[in-house]
Amino acid sequence: MTRTILGIESSCDDTAAAVVRQLDGKTAILSSIVFDQGVLHAAFGGVVPEIAARAHAEKIDHCVEQALAQAGVALRDCDAIAVTAGPGLIGGVLSGVMCAKGLAAATGLPLIGVNHLAGHALTPRLTDDVNFPYLMLLVSGGHCQFLIVHDADRFKRIGGTIDDAPGEAFDKTARLLGLPQPGGPAVERAAAQGDPNRFALPRPLLDRTDCDMSFSGLKTALLRARDGVMTADLSLTASDQADLAAGFQAAMTDVLRAKTARALDLYVALSPTEPVLAVAGGVAANGAIRAALTDLCAERDVRFVAPPLSLCTDNAAMIAFAGLHRLARGDSDDLTLSARPRWPLDATAPAMLGSGKKGAKA
Repeated sequence: MTRTILGIESSCDDTAAAVVRQLDGKTAILSSIVFDQGVLHAAFGGVVPEIAARAHAEKIDHCVEQALAQAGVALRDCDAIAVTAGPGLIGGVLSGVMCAKGLAAATGLPLIGVNHLAGHALTPRLTDDVNFPYLMLLVSGGHCQFLIVHDADRFKRIGGTIDDAPGEAFDKTARLLGLPQPGGPAVERAAAQGDPNRFALPRPLLDRTDCDMSFSGLKTALLRARDGVMTADLSLTASDQADLAAGFQAAMTDVLRAKTARALDLYVALSPTEPVLAVAGGVAANGAIRAALTDLCAERDVRFVAPPLSLCTDNAAMIAFAGLHRLARGDSDDLTLSARPRWPLDATAPAMLGSGKKGAKA
């Protein structure tokens, strides 16, 4: 049986559309288009929600057109339209949902709302065909969670960040050190020239035996260390900048490795036939972090899976793939589908970042 699905993603600062086809159980990405907004936000040191939402509204229809053209299919050739319905910046999510609703209303195609985090969590099955259950470390600019993925719609969260996500901490570190955005690549480049042992930065929560993490205190410690070496004109020497970056990256890497080891203990206790640790999210591209996790998996005799960077960061192919799972179950939404700023994958787990009128944040 052949199923072809259009995916749309607009949860943060990337406008994306993709066409994915499944034939006899084999999945192929026919197209994947991403419009990056980095230039629009560079001067502000981070993503500005209002600017992001406006850019999504301006670009999303062009993105869909390019995805269909690259795939060589017409909209009528698709079997459904999948769209990120949350979590994310509400203006961006709303842009994608409204576009998908319009297309579904005009064509009569099924509309499928997808949890953005589920898209990331299922990516290893798209790229490496891993078997359930597997351990997923989702480590990005807005999220950091350990998930045991039992099925396409069953996720068990066993830990995560209680404050800043790693990508957010990298961006803030770059701003503190006068490095360009996006912060992750800039800090990694600077760290390559620095001494990671010069500054005694903390490894938060390693005294706790759970899988939760905190990076806000690490950022504060870095700020104090930076202030201690600033020159008279309130600038940093290249050497100080590199050493601070290296110290921060080393601390982040140590925390992620140690907490991943504890998550592996919980996961392996389930006796999976083929144990797998998979990573997704932009921070998974960091060479030091990836090397540490690769070494850990080698020590534990666990397969390490890291999808290509283009599928680790936000993209619509993962949304289309997650939508295929819902479509196969005969599951879809109607035109009352709502954009959701908050949408935890594991609804049974207590909120890590607090709750409000709209529910758990993560």
